[in-house]
Amino acid sequence: MSTSPTRARPGKWLLRRPKDDAAARLFCFPYSGLGASMYSRWPDSTGAVEICAVQPPGRENRIREPHFGEYADLAEQAAAALRPYLDRPFGFFGHCGGALAAFATAVRLHADGGPVPDCLFMSSQVAPHDGPFGRFLSMSDDELRLELTELTKALGGRPDPDVIDLGLGVLRADITANQHYRLDAPVVLPGALHAIGWTDDAEIRPDQMGGWRAYATPDRFTAEVLPGGHHTFLDAPDELMTAVRRGLAPAPRPTGGTR
Repeated sequence: MSTSPTRARPGKWLLRRPKDDAAARLFCFPYSGLGASMYSRWPDSTGAVEICAVQPPGRENRIREPHFGEYADLAEQAAAALRPYLDRPFGFFGHCGGALAAFATAVRLHADGGPVPDCLFMSSQVAPHDGPFGRFLSMSDDELRLELTELTKALGGRPDPDVIDLGLGVLRADITANQHYRLDAPVVLPGALHAIGWTDDAEIRPDQMGGWRAYATPDRFTAEVLPGGHHTFLDAPDELMTAVRRGLAPAPRPTGGTR
């Protein structure tokens, strides 16, 4: 059993403090091996939904802190740290490994009797009872180093060998958390679940994501395939932002009188 690191103050978990006047919030969990800055191309908000990038320990401005360990440990810490900001409609977004971190946090909130996401946006990841899955899980350090180099380029950066080696340690720890995370059976949460696949994704095909249907009631599940590849989400494409706004749109008010 892994142990949980000391809980950080809530401010460390977000790149900036959420706005008090936001109508809804979307908390975005980072891809394996990276931190919250991976959402730098995303807008601060889309429509009435504020975008809030989540920063787990052990990376970027939290690099001196120990890695979170297992997803259950991350979920315990994140649920406690984010709870002050879950006072209005909110959703979680995660892509690939980040989807599992987001889902585990939602499960922890539900188990604690706290607020749960109005909508979970699970992008490019198989359902937890179908995993662990993905070619990254069996890669050597040299192969992962190459992947980090290409991802750095995709983010618009210039790969630095020392930075890549530092990121490799984070990525390896994140992959270990992914390898250890699997549910024996689906957990149905009360909120909506939006499974998002990408037409040209060579890592996770949209047809491999069908297992998510079992994690929501039939009327609260949506599956959508958006144009693009595995890293297209980094650019906050219009189709994805539209899905976010639609998923977190206020519930329509009843019309007519009472009977």
